[in-house]
This record gives sequence, C-alpha cells and structure tokens, in this order.
Amino acid sequence: MLSKYLAAEFSTQFHPNFKKDQKMTQAKLQLVHEQTSPLFRIMWVYNINEPSRKQFGNNICAFHTGNGRILTVAHNLRTEAGIVSTIDNEIFMREIAPVLNPSQNQLLNQSYLFDPATNKRYLQNADPANTSNIIEIFKQINFDTRWLTLDKKNMCKPYLIIQFRGNQFYNDPELTQFFNHSTSFAEPLLQRQTFLIELELENAFYSDDIAAYRIVNTPVEIIRKIPFLKMNYSLLDTTEDNFYCLQSSSNSLLGRLMNNARIDGYADNWSQFKDRIGGDYVMDGERYFIKGYFRFGSSGSPYVVYDENEKCFMANAIQSEASPIQLSINKNREGNFQYVNAIATPLNNIKSQLENSI
Repeated sequence: MLSKYLAAEFSTQFHPNFKKDQKMTQAKLQLVHEQTSPLFRIMWVYNINEPSRKQFGNNICAFHTGNGRILTVAHNLRTEAGIVSTIDNEIFMREIAPVLNPSQNQLLNQSYLFDPATNKRYLQNADPANTSNIIEIFKQINFDTRWLTLDKKNMCKPYLIIQFRGNQFYNDPELTQFFNHSTSFAEPLLQRQTFLIELELENAFYSDDIAAYRIVNTPVEIIRKIPFLKMNYSLLDTTEDNFYCLQSSSNSLLGRLMNNARIDGYADNWSQFKDRIGGDYVMDGERYFIKGYFRFGSSGSPYVVYDENEKCFMANAIQSEASPIQLSINKNREGNFQYVNAIATPLNNIKSQLENSI
C-alpha cells in the first residue's frame, strides 16, 4: 500500500500532466460506457407495432450531436435490401402483381401471405432457396428495395437502437414509462433491454457520405437524456495526438471501442457508389486518410478529438470508407487485400449546412 501511495505522490509531483491525463482517461471511459456514450446504432424496423412480426435490417453506426440530431453515413440509404419482409398490399397490387409472369406470380403469392386485418403481405419462412429467386424477380421488374425508398413508402422506418444491461431507460423509471411493448423489449440472448426511438431523415449529403437524422415523435425529456457529442469543425493536422475513433467493439456489434487513430494524410477523394435504380453517384471531396484500427461495420462512427478549452471530446469526422492495399501472397496478388487504412469525412465539409438547419 505504501509503495502505491508513494508512486501516486511521485506522479502528481513530478508529472504536471498527471491530473489532465486522468481526466482524459475518465472522458474516454465515459464514451464507451452504456450510460454515457453518444454512440448508437440505427436500424430499419418493419412492423413496429406488431411485436411478433417485427423485423430489423440495415444496421449502421451513428452518434447523437444534441437536440435530437443523429449523424451517420449516407451510402447505406441507397443500397438494396434485396428481400423485404413486409409489403403493403396496395403496393403489391399496384407495383408488383401487374408485371409478373405466371410462375413469378405463383412464387410471390406463396411467399407473401396476405393478412386482411393489416392489409399487408408478410414473407413466410419458406424454402431458403426461394429467397434468391425472389430477389431476382424484384430486380427483373425493377421493384425498388433501396432502404431510402422503403422508408418513403412507410414499409419500414429508421429507429435509433439504445440498449442497457438493466431494464430501465438510463436507470430512470419515469422515462421508461414513455416506452411500450412495441418500443422496448428484453433480448435474453444479448442480456440487454432494447429501446427504439423513431427517426426521420433530415438530409443526405451523398457526395460527403454523411446523413443527418432527427428524433421524432419522442418526448423532449427522452431526447435530453441521450448523451451527445459537441461538434469540432476544425481541419486537424497530421500532428494531432488526441485523435480517436469511437466505434463498435472489436468482436461484436454489441458494445463500444475507443481506439487511437492518426491522420496519415489528406485526400481529394473520388469514388463511385453503385445505385442500380437511382443511378450511380460520386463520393467526392476532402477527406482524412486515417491510420489505425477500424473494423468492418464501423461506417458512421465518429472520430473524436479532445478539446482542452471545452474539457471534453468532440466529434470531428465520420468513418466513411475502407482503404485497402493489395498484398502478394505466394506470389499471387489476385484478391489478396488487407484493410489497414480508413477514409473519413471531416465535419467541416458540411459545417454550413448543419449550422443552418439547427
């Protein structure tokens, strides 16, 4: 005990940054703790008010920047779901049925059973081999299954996913009462209680690969309780030391990880993103070239910097793309990729748009 006391005294006396480092360590731990972290996930939810038929898809990292605004990437909006779990019967009869040939019509009617009580068609647990056939039919008839379109047609909606080890929303029984059996439920396999908060797409900046959402149809008391990151719009130098990535944990989507990151350089980015239905588009503009650990599934994660004046971590950029190098393995380069760098969009790119819409 004496040696620990002396070591602490020595550290405080001879290392003036000791207290500052301790404060930063606490700030880091707060960013990964479930009660204080601003990092969450967005998922698209089918049949929110039908617990036995509720389905989830399009999982993406996101973070709260205060006042109910949620930031993430935009590229997942225009990807195709492929298979959809629920189709409004009016949409089925108007957009799908008239262009099917007899065999296609038979397969889809067998796979999507109509429920007159809800006026919806629900995908049954049919032969998995049929899934690829259904996806191919949707492609052949150009039925739009992009998540952006599914949202616009109210086939499914984006929700913020917040999960806790306990069964209360931020340990607050009064706030927990705002949720019902549709928006809060136990997940025993995860040992978590899940809460769903409705979102609405505010704006999509496809060139910068950033999407902004707003929390809607939610009491202000709930919004105020959700931790958030302040914004830092500075363009940081490659010498910046206090730069980190806040992302999902390394071995699962459940949990959080904050790790060192380094700005290795800057890029005037240009990359083409495929959109079969709406037309390909270009992600273009200034980017950070990042060195450091990142995992697949980290798109939408914030890069944060410690601000000495604010005494807290602030969001500075968003994880956008992976940047591979090609290796030669056994004198073969074909397909041998390793992802050791990331491409992140500085929030400075859309500073004026975000500030003008507050």
